[in-house]
Amino acid sequence: MMSRDIFTQAAREGLSKGLAGFLWMMKILVPISFFTLVLDYTGIITKLDFILSPVMGILSLPPVAALPLIIGVLTGIYGAVAAMLVLPMAPEHMTLVAIFLLVSHNLIQESAIQGQSGIHPIKATLFRLTTSIITVLICAAFLNPPDTVPAGAGLATASDPAFLPLLEAWALATAALAAKIFLIIMTIMTTLQVMKAFNVIPVILKPLAPFMTLMGVDKKMGMLWLTATLFGLSYGSAVIVEETRENDFSDEELTRLHLSIGINHAMIEDPALFLPLGIAAFWLWIPRLIAAIVAVQVLNLWSRIRRPAKTDEAEAV
Repeated sequence: MMSRDIFTQAAREGLSKGLAGFLWMMKILVPISFFTLVLDYTGIITKLDFILSPVMGILSLPPVAALPLIIGVLTGIYGAVAAMLVLPMAPEHMTLVAIFLLVSHNLIQESAIQGQSGIHPIKATLFRLTTSIITVLICAAFLNPPDTVPAGAGLATASDPAFLPLLEAWALATAALAAKIFLIIMTIMTTLQVMKAFNVIPVILKPLAPFMTLMGVDKKMGMLWLTATLFGLSYGSAVIVEETRENDFSDEELTRLHLSIGINHAMIEDPALFLPLGIAAFWLWIPRLIAAIVAVQVLNLWSRIRRPAKTDEAEAV
């Protein structure tokens, strides 16, 4: 009976948090989506092609992809999804934008959180941006995105003469996206709240020990790693900051942890936000996971190479 009460209470709290999060998200998504629609309809984005084309071309993206990238990097994924809903991009382009932003999003806030828990924020930012660029370049070779945007992609183009029909199409598309996000967010937040209520996370950590070794993260940092992996840097910030203050972790251990969770965090919620856009689940989960493993293992290898050199220098002195 007690367990049922705990479950009911946790489910209610999860639903409440999910609803609050959804409403907050809509306050961002709807205005940004409408603003993007107007920008694209008026042709302002197209006029910037001569600046954006070379930069976006390196990432195999059209110039219009710069807008969701900038929004996502500076604010977060919600605004980027809103912009992607409106802009004319092929599915391959949307996939590459999603891969980039899953690693590098909300950099100002999240890098500040990392700065409070063991790594310099500029270092954290450069790690993530570099990983995003390299991962997108590799994934683009497999996705083979088109050089031009397919006809009919997106909702708005500067040549559309009538704005009202376009506005109606935007409203319907936004409502459909909102409904999908609502279902996803409510499910995720309720599940996570129940897991917290029943203290499931420490139980999950035990069988994950070999996986953490693969990730290159020390096992004693398991709670930090799992908190960021499940809840993200923003939602898990209180736990992350408090744990790093209470425990005596070395700079090297903290660098490995932050490189890993900077690339690969909020593994449930963040990728799920892109699912309503029709992006395949494989590209939303696997590339960034592989990138986190490779990045930390390369850092570990570099540390091992440098360590004998430092030892030799110390002995020489």
